[in-house]
Amino acid sequence: MSERASATGVPGGDPDDGPGPFGARLRAFRGRAGLSQETAASRAGISTRALRDIERGRVRRPQARTLRRLAEALELSGGELAELLAADRAAPSPRGAGRPRLLILGPLSLQRGRAPVPLTSPMLRRLLGLLALKHPEPATQREITDVLWPSGPPSSHQSLVHTYVSQVRRLLEQDGPSPGVVRTPVGYLLEAPRHQTDLGHFDELLDHAERLLRAPDPVSAYASLTQALRWWRGPVLADADPVLRQHPAAVVANERRVKAVLLHADTALLLRRPEEAVPVLWDLVNAEPLHEGLHARLILALASCGEQAAALNVFNRLRDRLDEELGIAPSAEVRDAHLRVLRQQLPSARRPDHPAPPRRAPSAGPFPAQLPATAGSYVGRRRQMRELDALVSPDPAARAHVVAVVGAPGVGKTALAKHWAHDRREHFEDGQLFVDLRGHSPLPTLRPGDVLAQFLRALGAPPGRLPADEDEAAALYRTLLADRQMLIVLDNARDAEQVRPLIPGARGCAVVITSRSRLAGLVASDGARQLVLDVLDPDEGRRLLAATVGEGRVAAEEEAARRLVRVCGGLPLAIRIAGANLLARDARIADHCAALSGDDVLSRLRVEGDRRSTVRAAFDLSYRALPAAGRRMFRLLGLMPGPDLTVDGAAALADTTSAEAAGLLAVLTDAHLVRERAGGRFGLHDLLRTYARELAGREEAHAARQRLFDWYLYHADAAARLLHPAETAPAAGTPAPSAALVFSDHGEASEWLDGERENLAGAVLQAAGTGFTSVAWRLAESLHPYLSTGLYTGDCLKVATAGLFAAVADDEPRAQAAAQLRRAECHRALADDAQALELFGSALELARRADWTEGQDLALRRIGAARREDGAAHREGGAARREDGAPCPACEHSLSGRAAEYPGR
Repeated sequence: MSERASATGVPGGDPDDGPGPFGARLRAFRGRAGLSQETAASRAGISTRALRDIERGRVRRPQARTLRRLAEALELSGGELAELLAADRAAPSPRGAGRPRLLILGPLSLQRGRAPVPLTSPMLRRLLGLLALKHPEPATQREITDVLWPSGPPSSHQSLVHTYVSQVRRLLEQDGPSPGVVRTPVGYLLEAPRHQTDLGHFDELLDHAERLLRAPDPVSAYASLTQALRWWRGPVLADADPVLRQHPAAVVANERRVKAVLLHADTALLLRRPEEAVPVLWDLVNAEPLHEGLHARLILALASCGEQAAALNVFNRLRDRLDEELGIAPSAEVRDAHLRVLRQQLPSARRPDHPAPPRRAPSAGPFPAQLPATAGSYVGRRRQMRELDALVSPDPAARAHVVAVVGAPGVGKTALAKHWAHDRREHFEDGQLFVDLRGHSPLPTLRPGDVLAQFLRALGAPPGRLPADEDEAAALYRTLLADRQMLIVLDNARDAEQVRPLIPGARGCAVVITSRSRLAGLVASDGARQLVLDVLDPDEGRRLLAATVGEGRVAAEEEAARRLVRVCGGLPLAIRIAGANLLARDARIADHCAALSGDDVLSRLRVEGDRRSTVRAAFDLSYRALPAAGRRMFRLLGLMPGPDLTVDGAAALADTTSAEAAGLLAVLTDAHLVRERAGGRFGLHDLLRTYARELAGREEAHAARQRLFDWYLYHADAAARLLHPAETAPAAGTPAPSAALVFSDHGEASEWLDGERENLAGAVLQAAGTGFTSVAWRLAESLHPYLSTGLYTGDCLKVATAGLFAAVADDEPRAQAAAQLRRAECHRALADDAQALELFGSALELARRADWTEGQDLALRRIGAARREDGAAHREGGAARREDGAPCPACEHSLSGRAAEYPGR
């Protein structure tokens, strides 16, 4: 079978034409029996014409009595009759019923009955294509404008949009019931049932096929996929402008086509019909020349049809193309397909005289199917879904047996596990077991023995004969699973010891564990793979919010929606709760976002009347599971002035040793309450930080802040004396705090300041705002030489301003004068000369009030220099204008070279 065979594949024909899946299967069975239509019809007691109409698809729903007679005449087995019935169920509606009028899966076409409606206006084609593409969501005003005028809209574009919409309405309303175009708050919506567009028809058939695959019913699913792919006549809106062909909705639709082709090929190989998958794959491989999943299946399908040379040629061409265009080697999936061809490990095409093998006989009871319902739509996590797919990898060497999904509370571990389990359940034909182990729950934690008893009953063990001993129960559990292909989901595990007895020995079974613990013991001793789940990125968070409240609502308040995702910190639980409250209160996103921006954000992230649907409740469960010392460290970490802390900083905060602090941070990291970042630094998620800060008592918080501020001040002074000795006052004999560091050279001091810059700046601001005013202005003075010579002008200005407020609160005129001088220098560096001159004057007055001679001299020198530079600029500007009529560029001011003039503290 060659590339030329692709012309006869599934796509490219009218889905309502041809025999359809039922007629095709019936004709194949008749051919296998070696009977003519006349003979088969005579044996079944029906007319030859009736049989001909059935095989050609003119009769889409034959009577059950006719089907039984045909099965007897063709000597079909029970499995073959079931296959025929499944094809009958998957057959489309009678000809003409619900036939789409708007076709976009290929060139744009508007149908009236079976005749195309002339559509020559480029603007109407663009608008109609966009409305059909976005259906059933509205097209926004911005989208319409961008599609109609890719190079920029005219000034009258709003009235022109109204005109074009009216023309499209008239075009659609020319005859009978038809789609309409209605105005929405964000744009315009094509108001029509899904089946009025071929894309909607395709989506319904694909969704139906996926449900059938999960059933599992591959025969019916294959028929539905075949029918779905017949709607495709080429790429989405193949004759449209690039702005429409490359629209995100068009990209998504084309991705859905790829997904359908992949499922069609997988199911064809499963049913041993590779010859039917080859032309479909060729069509899409030509359109997606670098898609490795399509190539892998084409390689397997060609080889399964006996065309090994063609299969190897596909591999070689893809390998060369990937190397030339992307500089990469083929993926493991493609390499695995190549090896299977070389080793002849292929499902051969089924010959007509060899019917499909019957499915395994069912057990005495129903297969366990314990997966709980998923929470509606699911967005994002594509990379994590691919990592979980290692559990069903066709390559035994790459296949995982146990995957532990770990992460912080509310990050979506259970949702991911359930979504993947439902999506891949067809791989586990013997069923799925699920249990909430209550590792972090207000209810008592389940013991392994209790779970084993539950699973054994589900597997058919007589309730009265369950072993009382846990080890014996685990052995029986492993025995019952030895020859089965089952999925076991162990949700909300406390630790490795709780789940070890529940992991079967059978390699045909897969285990997914979710936990707030890292379960490092399972990775080290049991070969589990760890999948760490983080918060959603901004785009995924936005899509989750849209899935909760509606795409139209989010599109209407795009900026506010993204701000709400940021307020929720990308935490899926928080985003879902915020979305639920938006729906319940019918509030604007911007208003709800503003309400969440205060200090009581956790109190508002809750669903009224549902104790489980609160972010605080999820955090409480993890916090209460900590040891007392771990809880104290967690509370204190919420007081951090910057984004993170080192082990030594945490030791100072908690008044403990560095070794003890490292152990406590490891406990918190294992519980996913603290995140370890690069360089041994530890930080908290924004909402967890708010939660921890709320837990800290007033006296506890005051003492901890004092310790941390003193620790920062001690080391900032030490670094400043080492790096800028001429600008730093001698040490005042301050005793070393706990976990004190010693800087042996300039490199260590500079490295410490670079690593702690954000934390030190935050410490000055927090100290000034929480009553530690003396520390605030002293720390600001110690930091100034580093910040100014490093040209961190923004940080320098913030620190100097906070130091000024703190000095005012302490009634320290000299410190006020020094802070004002530094503020003036920052404005001078920012080329804000007028403001700098004003602040230098204020600093001079403060220095006189403090009787600080050095400060007065420095302020006067700065004022004189500023006035001289201003006069020189005016003279140079006048000369330049006399010469060429254009002013000269302004001089850039810098703090470098002037640092030595700063007074010590």
